[in-house]
Amino acid sequence: MVYGYCRISTDKQNIERQIRNIQKEYPDASIKQEIYTGTKTEGRKVFEYLLKIVKPGDTIVFDSVSRMSRNAETGFQIYQELYDKGVELVFLKEPHINTVTYKKALSNNISMTGTKTDIILKAVNEYLMELAKEQIMIAFMQSEKEISDLHQRTKEGIETARRKGKQIGRQCGTVVTTKKSISAKKDILKFSKYFNGTLADVDCIRMIGIARNTYYKYKAQLKAEYSKK
Repeated sequence: MVYGYCRISTDKQNIERQIRNIQKEYPDASIKQEIYTGTKTEGRKVFEYLLKIVKPGDTIVFDSVSRMSRNAETGFQIYQELYDKGVELVFLKEPHINTVTYKKALSNNISMTGTKTDIILKAVNEYLMELAKEQIMIAFMQSEKEISDLHQRTKEGIETARRKGKQIGRQCGTVVTTKKSISAKKDILKFSKYFNGTLADVDCIRMIGIARNTYYKYKAQLKAEYSKK
């Protein structure tokens, strides 16, 4: 079974490019996708599920190593666990660390001769294996560095904007209007006894089905709007 794993950090990003790249090379791949931000793998429910169902002989395809993990230590650990389990890993942008390449490097051991030369040959084989592992680790370290550099550039950009007097983020007290807030406020006006309804706050919250803090925030905004009329 071939799986393609795609991940974006926010719903504002486009995941189609990753899907397209994977399906170009593996048209029959079963695509698993999710939205998750951060460098940790814990909490990535789709990825965690994939790790549970994947079996020896299966293949997982990633558009790049950063889609698997942006933490070098964690990424290398997962790589080794899947490799030991017999799962093939494919990284379209970093093919030099595909498990098939790693496996080839480990299987290209120099044959022993039965002489004292074997001491040297054994050392050479061990060196080749460590070199293969190092290449994999470097790939994950580069991915981790990329996200670290991005965070640093973002931080510096925000600081530069602040020094220039630009407003960063929403101003305190700004009311954001969404379809959800419009619908909830409409229900509060209809059901809350403070406005046009007959229900107490606790019953109104239960009726509308929103969080307690959200309810009181919307209620306060409505009271402020009504006081201006």
